[in-house]
Amino acid sequence: MTQTPRSSGAPPVTGAPPVPAVPPQQGRPAPAVPIEPPAPPRRTAFAEGADRLRAAATTEPGRLRAIGALLAALVVAFGAVTAWQLTDRAAAADDVLTSSQPLSSDAADIYRSLADANTAATGGYLAGLQEKPATRERYEADIRTAASKLVTAAANSAPGSESAKIIARLNDLLPVYKGLVETARANNRQGYPVGGAYLRTADDTMQRQMLPAAERLYQNENGRLRADYADSKSFPWLAALLGLAALAALGWAQRRMYLRTNRVLNRGLVTASAATAVVLLWLVVGHTVARAGLTSSYDHGVRSLDVLHDARIASLTARSDENLVLVSRGAETKTVDGKVVDAFDAGYDKEIDRLAAALAKAGQLADDDAGRKPVADADAAVKQWRQRHALARADNDSGNYQAARDRVIGASKDPTSVCFDSVDAALKTALAHEQDEFKRAARDGRGALTGLPAGAALLAVLGAAGAVGGIGRRLSEYR
Repeated sequence: MTQTPRSSGAPPVTGAPPVPAVPPQQGRPAPAVPIEPPAPPRRTAFAEGADRLRAAATTEPGRLRAIGALLAALVVAFGAVTAWQLTDRAAAADDVLTSSQPLSSDAADIYRSLADANTAATGGYLAGLQEKPATRERYEADIRTAASKLVTAAANSAPGSESAKIIARLNDLLPVYKGLVETARANNRQGYPVGGAYLRTADDTMQRQMLPAAERLYQNENGRLRADYADSKSFPWLAALLGLAALAALGWAQRRMYLRTNRVLNRGLVTASAATAVVLLWLVVGHTVARAGLTSSYDHGVRSLDVLHDARIASLTARSDENLVLVSRGAETKTVDGKVVDAFDAGYDKEIDRLAAALAKAGQLADDDAGRKPVADADAAVKQWRQRHALARADNDSGNYQAARDRVIGASKDPTSVCFDSVDAALKTALAHEQDEFKRAARDGRGALTGLPAGAALLAVLGAAGAVGGIGRRLSEYR
């Protein structure tokens, strides 16, 4: 009897055909294959760092580290800004003393030398064959001084600037003026009247072209001087505000630490506070002293120098006009208040009044006897000059040309030339005194800033180290 094998657990028959797959039933969808969601994008290092910082800030050690970093940054920023701003102000103060004021004085010397050369030229022409060697030497020295100062001014002026153009113009006109003076002198020595025309042309070149250009140069250099004064005296507000912010932050940190630990002082934070307070106090006191010195150098130095330069120029112009009255012999006239007068005589009256006004102002600005005495001497000489000039004018108006000439150039007993020389010598003494006053006050102002930038930077580093050390000591308690 044949047995039927059981289907369960029976091994497949070797060589049996494969069982075909059952096709899916019609109208039923295939089972869905599950799809995994995409991996989230990886976060940037900055975002991860920010998360770590936020997490750290929720703990006291993290907050202490943030406070320490902030304190150190504030103190260092205070020191850096203080060093930067005070370095700028010290440089401006140094420019006032060594650059802009000397250049302003050089510009004034250019004007004075040109005006004095013109005065000496007219005086020498009047003397004719009796011209003294000293008069000729004075003219030549003035021309050399003007040329030398123009070279210095050109070396210190920016190419293409207005000052550079003025200097170039003066360098072009100087030989033209010298040529006219020499032509006038040569004709005068040979007795040719045309020499007077050449001298008047030389004077016109000086008065209408050279001296106005020299005055513009002087004004430009004075503008540079005032700008340097403004830069050196401006208060460093940014540094002061940062210093106050650093002190406030340090005070807040120490109070916070006291409230949490009941410890009154933290040595590191106290060191940082002391260093910051010293820099801030040094900043305020040092700049205040510097500002006072620079202000004094301007009020009692520069202002007096400006007025004295103006007085000296007025005296030189008055003397030149006085000489030209006799050179022109009425050839140059102008109308004043409906009346025709000699142009150079009217110019003398205008300049002598300007000289008297400048001396009065210089006397008010002088702050000691050494400054007031030469101004008073010059004022007394001006009064005498007016009296002697009135006598010379009376002789000239009456037709006594020789007597008028003697009263002006020195052949008489009491000529006006002596008064002019006295005025010029007194003004020279006053200028030297005020220049010394300026230098002393400006040096004091600049000296008050010496060492402050470097000291501020060093103390700031010390303060930052103290802040970090003080916070570090507190952090060590959490380890």
